[in-house]
Amino acid sequence: MEEEASSSTATTPLLRRRQWSPHIPASLRLKTTLCSELSGAVGDLGTYIPIVLALSLVTHLDLSTTLIFTALYNIATGLLFGVPMPVQPMKSIAAVAIAESSTHLTLPQIAAAGLSTAAVLLLLGATGLMSVLYRFIPLPVVRGVQLSQGLAFAFSAIKYIRYDQDLATSKSGPPRPWLGLDGVALALAAVLFLVLTTGSGDNNDNADHHYDESRRCRVRRRLRVLSSIPAALIVFLLGLLLCFARDPSIVNDLKFGPAKIRLLKITWEDWKIGFVRAAIPQIPLSILNSVIAVCKLSGDLFPDREASARSVSISVGVMNFVGCWFGAMPVCHGAGGLAGQYRFGGRSGASVALLGAAKLVLALAFGNSFVGILNQFPIGILGVLLLFAGIELAMASRDMNSKEESFVMLVCAAVSLTGSSAALGFGCGIVLFLLLKMRQLECCSVFGFLNFTKPKSSIDDESQLEP
Repeated sequence: MEEEASSSTATTPLLRRRQWSPHIPASLRLKTTLCSELSGAVGDLGTYIPIVLALSLVTHLDLSTTLIFTALYNIATGLLFGVPMPVQPMKSIAAVAIAESSTHLTLPQIAAAGLSTAAVLLLLGATGLMSVLYRFIPLPVVRGVQLSQGLAFAFSAIKYIRYDQDLATSKSGPPRPWLGLDGVALALAAVLFLVLTTGSGDNNDNADHHYDESRRCRVRRRLRVLSSIPAALIVFLLGLLLCFARDPSIVNDLKFGPAKIRLLKITWEDWKIGFVRAAIPQIPLSILNSVIAVCKLSGDLFPDREASARSVSISVGVMNFVGCWFGAMPVCHGAGGLAGQYRFGGRSGASVALLGAAKLVLALAFGNSFVGILNQFPIGILGVLLLFAGIELAMASRDMNSKEESFVMLVCAAVSLTGSSAALGFGCGIVLFLLLKMRQLECCSVFGFLNFTKPKSSIDDESQLEP
């Protein structure tokens, strides 16, 4: 009787879970622990926070509106894709908007640039042309784009950790002090903590085969315990605590309630400036990194849940057509954000949905006054999160096995990094790939009558004539 009672008691939570699970969409059901999904949710904030903060300080971007719409985007993409698909700022538009070398873009011009980019992606997705591009673009070229983006993130992360940053001008200042609440020592301690808990980001269930069985079991148990720690979430929460420690007066600046959402008025001049200055450099980057690279990476990380190029392209278009009219920041999906969220434990759509819920709460509770907290967030901590996300994205290129594939990938990445243009690197990669393939073709005449490659039969005939 006691055994039956204990067994029924043990199965009660399981039955309750089964009763509740049909009410949860399959895309939002946890693939791992809740702590891991929460840790993965903050994996792309190393990119999100600096760009949003810079736009808020320079162009007076409405942070409350941006948080509300990006929160809705996060929840929608979690439901749609079932993977930790990120929602990130359009980086090229943001770079042009805050560039010191020219006049800063106004909010209507930023919105016009985002809408123009969204229109192109929506057209390519709806007509199926994006799927055609995804199918025929050579894999080494895609890997080159991913490698360049990953290394670019890693280089920026090192600058965040090592030097003071003026986000409003996107420039590095003097070396950061070693000690202090935003010192180099704190950032290095965060790096060591993340390496000890998450390792290289692989599946830590396997122990060294050289160990005996008992030692192998102990190593497995230790690795499971370490990997169960929500390391990125702990680092991010530490950063939030340091915000108040660095400047306790920011508590007095907090105001409750969201800001009023307003409809932007975009003139013809805004459309012209936004398209020429910001949309033109953003469109190729969005096609390559926000659609092609992110779809390929989703297939690498989640072979059973690979996102289609058509759906991702349409998703970017719809998101911006909803939010840009109200002054929300132009956004896209990014391979770096997906790599970062996967690196720290995100395995399902629940990861980004939880992030969206947190953004929504902050927007409704504090509105634009939350800028003061973000402005005190330790840049070194953001650099640590960005570093791991960039390295994870760059490591996606490790499957280039042949020398020819590696050659194309590395040239594409080098041109992308030195030319600061993914489109330029992509074009060079395509040309190089085609040239290498042409070397393997038989050299024929224009009309196809003459074949300059000697037929095998003639070679055999000549060999038979030799004494």
